[in-house]
Amino acid sequence: MMQRPFQQVDVFTATPYRGNPVAVVLDGSGLSTEQMQAFTNWTNLSEATFLLPPTQAGADYRLRIFCPGRELPFAGHPTLGSCHAWLQAGGKPDGEYVVQECGVGLVKLRRQGERLAFAAPPLRKGGPLPEQDVALIARGLGIARSDIVGHAWCDNGPNWRGVLLESAEQVLALKPDGAVLAGLDIGVVGPRGKVGVVGSRAAGDECAFEVRAFFPGNNGLTEDPVTGSLNATLAQWLIGAGIAPPQYIASQGTALGRAGRVHVERDAAGETWIGGDSVTCIRGTVEL
Repeated sequence: MMQRPFQQVDVFTATPYRGNPVAVVLDGSGLSTEQMQAFTNWTNLSEATFLLPPTQAGADYRLRIFCPGRELPFAGHPTLGSCHAWLQAGGKPDGEYVVQECGVGLVKLRRQGERLAFAAPPLRKGGPLPEQDVALIARGLGIARSDIVGHAWCDNGPNWRGVLLESAEQVLALKPDGAVLAGLDIGVVGPRGKVGVVGSRAAGDECAFEVRAFFPGNNGLTEDPVTGSLNATLAQWLIGAGIAPPQYIASQGTALGRAGRVHVERDAAGETWIGGDSVTCIRGTVEL
């Protein structure tokens, strides 16, 4: 056991305690996978991360990402929160971008003032879901099959299944059945304006879409407050299909009393960037 620098960072918010927290151990050297997993489970957060020296050329640091019960090859809010913590602790990138090494390879991050954004990893699997999956998801969400107006694989490490509903109100009204959806990572999105009308949103609303994410946890189905990996794949799907504009803001966490804001941009080169504010809420050391 030794003292290791630690930060708990709230991500996708500039207001503390309104986003999604991640526990960041800034020096994970010498820790076993079992120790990292045990600490993650103990935090009772959706994810904890461990920074390590890079092993690939061009990377500024290596990141291992854990959620309760398993390690993830990539996750969005841990990527942003860990980069925020690394920069706060004095980290300096070698080039124009911060480059993170993780299970999906090298991930670029750019700084826009205080806001960070990561370049969405390529989809591992895309295209429509099997119809039996769509019917199962509809049953597990407690809605009619006809309420799902679009669907796609959204796999960029986490194996998300994405479904599109007619409206944000439908998304917020969901009461999923964990027994039916056991073992599935489900992302649900609905427009705040009119479905199929690119860029449509309610008057005075900065957000174009409402998002919710459900995944298996230690005690059954868990809802994630704000999810970068899911928003990245949803953006690749929705922008590519002409359902979303090349630049928009998504809201997530409303159903949990949070106010997450995910800034999405498809640049001129076709790269999708997922950004958000981060704020450190706890800073100190942990015994590990």
